[in-house]
Amino acid sequence: MDALPLYEALEKRILNEIEDVRIKVQKTQISFYNKHLFACVSFARVRKKSGCPPVYIVVTFGLQHQLESPRIEIATEPYPSRWTHHLLISEPEEVNDELMGWIKEAAAFSAAK
Repeated sequence: MDALPLYEALEKRILNEIEDVRIKVQKTQISFYNKHLFACVSFARVRKKSGCPPVYIVVTFGLQHQLESPRIEIATEPYPSRWTHHLLISEPEEVNDELMGWIKEAAAFSAAK
């Protein structure tokens, strides 16, 4: 429950800034879709537990290229030219224009598939 304000900040921006978004709540994640899945929120382990803040969410999104940013915890290429990025959010202020730019790019990439 402590992480709810983090999720709410992200959801609000996604719904206000990206058109035709559907949300699917699952047991282990909350997923954001347009034509396809473009981002999700979870509590996936992306750091050793000792390195995690007490309250956080993990935001995952897919792009056609790998991002080079210190904010990205893990980036993998499960398919050629499809990069999955994971980053940790521990403060509502981290849901900023930089993150939303990446998520908008992920939504456009998803819609174009």
